[in-house]
Amino acid sequence: MEFLTRITVQGLSILSTLFVLAIGFGVLLIVIMFLIDANQSKNAVRRNFPVVGRFRDLFARLGEFFRQYFFALDREEMPFNRAERDWIYTSAAGEDNTQPFGSTRSLNIVGTPIFANAPFPILEETNDSPELTFGEGCAQPYRIRQLINISGMSYGALSKPAIQSLSRGAKLAGCWLNTGEGGLSPYHLEGGCDIIFQIGTAKYGVRDENGEFSVEKYREVTGHPEVKMTELKLAQGAKPGKGGLLPASKVTSEIADVRGIPEGEDSVSPNRHPEIDSVDDLLDFIVRLREISGKPVGIKTVVSSKRWLDEFCKGINARGPESAPDFITVDGGDGGTGAAPMALMDNVGLTLREALPMLVDALREHGLRQRIKVIASGKLAVPAEVAWAYCTGADAVNTARGFMFSIGCIQAMACNTNNCPTGITTHKPHLQDGIVPETKAKSVAFYVKRMEKDVEMIAHSCGVEHARFLRRSHVRIVQANGRSVPMDDLYPEMEDLR
Repeated sequence: MEFLTRITVQGLSILSTLFVLAIGFGVLLIVIMFLIDANQSKNAVRRNFPVVGRFRDLFARLGEFFRQYFFALDREEMPFNRAERDWIYTSAAGEDNTQPFGSTRSLNIVGTPIFANAPFPILEETNDSPELTFGEGCAQPYRIRQLINISGMSYGALSKPAIQSLSRGAKLAGCWLNTGEGGLSPYHLEGGCDIIFQIGTAKYGVRDENGEFSVEKYREVTGHPEVKMTELKLAQGAKPGKGGLLPASKVTSEIADVRGIPEGEDSVSPNRHPEIDSVDDLLDFIVRLREISGKPVGIKTVVSSKRWLDEFCKGINARGPESAPDFITVDGGDGGTGAAPMALMDNVGLTLREALPMLVDALREHGLRQRIKVIASGKLAVPAEVAWAYCTGADAVNTARGFMFSIGCIQAMACNTNNCPTGITTHKPHLQDGIVPETKAKSVAFYVKRMEKDVEMIAHSCGVEHARFLRRSHVRIVQANGRSVPMDDLYPEMEDLR
């Protein structure tokens, strides 16, 4: 008994000593932080309120997460609100996503699309969209039926398991996967899906040792049967006029090998293609790519000027329609990316709401609407936005962030930090473990299936058999006075040759 008492006393003494040491260490740490804060000159709050001022930075960083879960209403978050994310999450899970008690969406906000239901809607509903053909004059034209496809997201910006999930999911869904500007990786190919190969301004994946375009590498890439078309990227919505940026922390040995760049160094793309200075240069390069690959070639850009569109179309007609791109992907100026300067993301480039009808009408005016297909891209992640794009004149629709949500993105706003908590935009193995491609591929397919179903449901309600038959007369746009007007009053319909 005396032995146990002695052991207990000794144990308590040790614990007391450790407790005192811990308190002492804590006090010393506070004193050190106090001295650092009081004597630094970069942060006024911390200088005036040492130690306590540090909590401001902490709360500022945590604020966006607390707002998402506790304070923000369902329809007020940006860039995607909770209602939109929840629709995607439930769709990707294959669950019922009907809602009770009425809409929570404010229908009097300027620009809101309101679809005009027909007095006699389609009785026999179908989700079998008509076939769409790209590059009818090419040696290997491309045909597809799907209404929604995966927009450009590079291997590098996205992780290996994220690309694997999208590749396998695209195969299950029957849609295409755009590689983004980071080159063609084995993970794009492994699912066996249709692939759109994107060439950015740095020519990743098809560049020689001097960083210039390599015919041999391009021929090798487009020789894969999975690669159906090439997209020459002039600009993307989040940063028009600025090249892509992949920080050194994301440039692993494998990514460096795919891109053809040094490992562990910042990967910065030029602001534009150095060899393309004019409309003629652009058309020359398009024709060259099509001759090498035998497959359709298009461009991706951000529209800001009707004048440039007229110049572009006149240049095509001067040379002949065979010099035209087979498609134009138009991105909205408020597009997404892993990293972009706020000055560009917030202020440069027209939104898709303005740019899409401008592009479609320019092609019609110059007699090129049938020759050039239009792909709409820019925050089109839910059915109403996709249906609006088809009403406006799009032939096909891309989304990137919609598919990111489908494989688990929580809008943590950490894409540029290499610390994505869901493993989608990080190259840290312990975070990538959160993605199981076999499971997420099914989520991608569920999302496509639900999107197709709901977009076609809107079309049937408007009285047409398929979404590609939607026209501007089928949607009304809310104006500043709270009233809506038919879209074809704002942008009159011309002969539609879709």
